[in-house]
Amino acid sequence: MNPHVLRTVLQSKAVLIGGAIVIAVILAALCAPILATHDPYEMNVKDRLLKPTEGGHLLGTDQFGRDLYTRILYGARVSLEVGIVSVGLALVIGVTLGLIAGYYGGWLDTLIMRIVDIVLSFPVLLLAIAFVAALGPGIENVIIALALVYWTSYARLVRANVLAIKEEEYVQAARTIGSSDFRIIFYNILPNCLAPIVVVATLGLGQAIVAEATLSFLGLGIQPPESSWGWTLAFGMKFLQDAPHLSIYPGIAIMITVLGFNLLGDGIRDLTDTKRKRN
Repeated sequence: MNPHVLRTVLQSKAVLIGGAIVIAVILAALCAPILATHDPYEMNVKDRLLKPTEGGHLLGTDQFGRDLYTRILYGARVSLEVGIVSVGLALVIGVTLGLIAGYYGGWLDTLIMRIVDIVLSFPVLLLAIAFVAALGPGIENVIIALALVYWTSYARLVRANVLAIKEEEYVQAARTIGSSDFRIIFYNILPNCLAPIVVVATLGLGQAIVAEATLSFLGLGIQPPESSWGWTLAFGMKFLQDAPHLSIYPGIAIMITVLGFNLLGDGIRDLTDTKRKRN
């Protein structure tokens, strides 16, 4: 890495703190089988609703006697999988349509942007619930639903950047020497759109994790016996008086993870914002 770039990154507290949180969550998810102290699916009615540190359970147990610490570790896998895959699919759809709309314009631009306007006219969470209700609960359907909801933000962002970039002199020069539209779009235009895309995608990961937790909380997302932060938090609400830790710890996991992605996104935005750097 360029020493100047590395020095700039190290000076950004948001990038350092957010990046450290994100890396820690990813490592915890990847190393869940190693870090786990119990089987995430093993039930023991005798040990149900134990408080933290009781009976060798670091964070206590749930209503079925399953180790909460282990369930949260495995829940990180689900949340990251849903977040990364859904945002990845939304990126592919949104960036592709945004490039087409911005570069070619005309009726294609009008058609794609009207579809975007229709999708954006609905509340994000309500539309995600409608998609999951139509497709059915499950991790695959949650991913598809979130991708169908979030692609519009990438399409509008990319289109706006393409409209400005395609008039630049180097793009005009590429047309003059006979470069194909494919080469101009993916070799001359797209690389200059990457900075804002990375920022929005990083922030979008946090939004997708919250959306997955919300859908699971409502019973439309990940289904038992799979471990999910939203599902664990929802069932913990029934035992708030006797075992508040069932809702507290999954809620903290969601909060910290989303905070990490938001800090990382804000830091990247500050580093790539040329106007702010000039000021």
